[in-house]
Amino acid sequence: MAPSLPSLDVRRLRSYIFRLPLFTRVVLVFIGIFWLLELQQVWDVVQWGSLIPKEITLGTMYRLNTYPLIHRGFLHALLNTLALVPLLERFEADHGTLLTGAMFVGPLSTLPAAGYLLIERGILRQNAALLGASIWVFVLLGVEGMKAFKSNPYFSISTYRIPTWTTPLVILLFTTALIPGTSLLGHLCSVGVGYIYGLGYLKILAPPEKVLRWIEGKLNLLGRLPHYVSIDQKTSGTEVAVQAYFTCVGNASRESNLHNEIIALGPARCSATFNPRERSESAEIEAPTILALRRDPRLLKIPPYLSAVLIFIGVVWLLLLPLNGYSRHTYISENALLPGQVHTYFGGSEQNVFNAYKHEVQAVIGKGHEETAAKLKEIFRSIGMKAATQKYEYHAAGNTFSGENAYAVLHAPRGDATEAIVLVAAWKNMDGELNESGVALALSLARYFKRWSLWSKDIIVLITSDSKAGPQAWVDAYHDEHSPSSVASLPLKSGALQGVVVIDKAFHHKFGSLHIVYDGVNGQLPNLDLFNSAVHIASGQMGIDVVLQRMWKHHDSYRHRLQTMLRGMVSQGLGHTSGPHSSFIPYHVDALTLQAVGDGWHDELALGRCVESTFRSLNNLLEHFHQSFFFYLLMQAQRFVSIGTYLPSAMLVAVNFTIMAIALWILSGRPPKRKEGSVTAQKAEEQKVEVVEKDGMVAVIPTKDLAIVERQLFLPIVLVVSAHFLGAIPLYIFNNTRQEILSQILLFSALVNVFLPMLLAILISGYTTLSSHRLILLQCFSLLLLGMFLATLATLNFSLAFLVGLLAAPLTFSGVPMGAENVDTPLEISLRRKVVCNVVLHLLSPPVVVLALCKIFGVDAGAMLAEAAFGWKVSGLRTQVVVCCVWWPAWLVGAVIVSPML
Repeated sequence: MAPSLPSLDVRRLRSYIFRLPLFTRVVLVFIGIFWLLELQQVWDVVQWGSLIPKEITLGTMYRLNTYPLIHRGFLHALLNTLALVPLLERFEADHGTLLTGAMFVGPLSTLPAAGYLLIERGILRQNAALLGASIWVFVLLGVEGMKAFKSNPYFSISTYRIPTWTTPLVILLFTTALIPGTSLLGHLCSVGVGYIYGLGYLKILAPPEKVLRWIEGKLNLLGRLPHYVSIDQKTSGTEVAVQAYFTCVGNASRESNLHNEIIALGPARCSATFNPRERSESAEIEAPTILALRRDPRLLKIPPYLSAVLIFIGVVWLLLLPLNGYSRHTYISENALLPGQVHTYFGGSEQNVFNAYKHEVQAVIGKGHEETAAKLKEIFRSIGMKAATQKYEYHAAGNTFSGENAYAVLHAPRGDATEAIVLVAAWKNMDGELNESGVALALSLARYFKRWSLWSKDIIVLITSDSKAGPQAWVDAYHDEHSPSSVASLPLKSGALQGVVVIDKAFHHKFGSLHIVYDGVNGQLPNLDLFNSAVHIASGQMGIDVVLQRMWKHHDSYRHRLQTMLRGMVSQGLGHTSGPHSSFIPYHVDALTLQAVGDGWHDELALGRCVESTFRSLNNLLEHFHQSFFFYLLMQAQRFVSIGTYLPSAMLVAVNFTIMAIALWILSGRPPKRKEGSVTAQKAEEQKVEVVEKDGMVAVIPTKDLAIVERQLFLPIVLVVSAHFLGAIPLYIFNNTRQEILSQILLFSALVNVFLPMLLAILISGYTTLSSHRLILLQCFSLLLLGMFLATLATLNFSLAFLVGLLAAPLTFSGVPMGAENVDTPLEISLRRKVVCNVVLHLLSPPVVVLALCKIFGVDAGAMLAEAAFGWKVSGLRTQVVVCCVWWPAWLVGAVIVSPML
């Protein structure tokens, strides 16, 4: 029987936790208690218990023992605990509870601390605090490294032989490089102490076994304390060697042709590797190496738990980002911007000019696009600017988007027409409201800018008919990427666009806050310097409150930070057009929208001064924005997280699919167990062993583990590739259907998804037999592609990759069950398992998720799908490709595997 890949079994995890020995449990309890104490604000636990060199006195020597139990936050404690438990549990099982407690309370804690204090304070003259159970982790890694070195001095990579004792140092270097804030010196001291203990030089500090036995017997510790490991119960020592010896001799007696080879091993384990030149009757116990370990079926029990841990850590990682320790205060990277350093003059008599232009705008309200554009062109020419118009017409989801843009160019008196800045005001904003004050303010600023001779870049003032199609048509035509059949060419152009500012003020009263909209198409973002400049000018220079993601009241609390970040992730994940500025970002033109919101005391001139100061900063640019970040998450107007901090959370979620795919690939190569023959014959087959030699080393391995299975790749590859090509059908349907029936099409697709996996299972079963071997490979290739796509997507659109990865996470744990008995026969899955898997998968199918999101946020499904179709045909939206050609095919394959028809 081929060992099958187990799904995540909570019972196994629970059993492992309940079997933990006593001292390991005590350590876990103390780590948890100290972490809970860190949540309160009365007593600073970290300051009290960490190893701070300047704080060490005779009265604070307790720090030499408490510092491994103290951690900085939940994630620090969680990661250290996960690394410590298996190592400490093994050490306690080998040495007993009493000796383990004596060593870790004593020398294995104090010696690394003493070495750290000596170097940190005595030599380096620094005062960095040391804390965390990672100190014990590296002590135990050092001990294990020396044990491995004694039994197997080297491991080979190509032609190089590397000492096995260097493994803890390699882990130390990777930990220091990948995890910020780790103490390289503290971990080096820990590894050094572990090496010394592993060499046996610290045995003098360990209590004698006679004393420990006397204490155990006197206090009856074994009878009184549950999970206590006594000196006589420990798993290492002479008794295990003798038992291993007789096990090997017993196995060898069954194979006469290998009898002499195995007897020469002495007490070595049957699966251990050894050097034939070192064989003798007194050979020591050899530790299994990679040659034998990689064929151990127990390795396949790890991936489901590892995948679950990676998903959990990825989610926790994201939830920690709003904390001060993981996010940063915004700053200006491009010194040439000098935001807020100039005095603004837009005010006073400009109020009369604004009122006059507002009256002109009101005069053309309700008239056609051509008449409105002609009037705006006339106003531009009266100012003394070169003006032109542009017509466009788009068709998407049965709707027609047509209009006519009007724009004018102010040539810079001190420039050479190679660079330009754009000021945009849409006739109607994203909510469909008339942007009367915004258009009038843009005309007033155009007249105001014309009077100044300080501009080194051309200024383009653009008035579009709407906020989506108009800006897209203009920027496409500006870069000659338009379709002449639907978009007219621009008769008037300037230089390369350096920045875009959009004005949105749809009401007449004074406003209270400035809502900055910055999301672009497909999750693209403007350079953070442009956003920071606008925030610095509005809040610092003008005294206007800045809000993000429609969070009208933001108290800079964890809850509000998290809410702002999640709203931004949803917006970026959807990838839709959030404002007129979104059309410019795909062309690497940094843009944002300044939207006046709320009631307050700020008038239109205050908004105009913000635009003036922002344009003065953009005018100072010597080159295109490049200094600051293009990938970031904002959680407040002056707080952000860069890609280097948030990317691991999506990568961890994506990697869980790849890990499970690798495990399935290994599983598919394991030989099946034959059912023919008697029980005695099967046992005889299992007891056969062979001697394998590789790289000068020899291993005695069961013959059944050396069997080679030919993988049946053709059918699984064809099915997975076909499923991904099948995604083109819903992609075409949803992008080419009229808005009136899109809601019905979505409901119909959700219903089809209920029966489609069963229909495909019937069709495939009628053509060929879907054995468990083929199903394993089918799930393997599907998860491999899903993990690869999501890992790549995370670098381009982090939010979309993270959200899709979470929604597709059940695919990791469904599929091949633990009860699969033979890879050559059809897979038998229990009815209960099929029901559970099908219910979970169908609740998380893409159409059901879309319907649920529309219901939760109160959005009409037809309108949302129509906007997606518009984005597909006009703005270059690619979210549908990820949903229809990546997520849905992976879901379909997973649903077929657990279909009741198989």
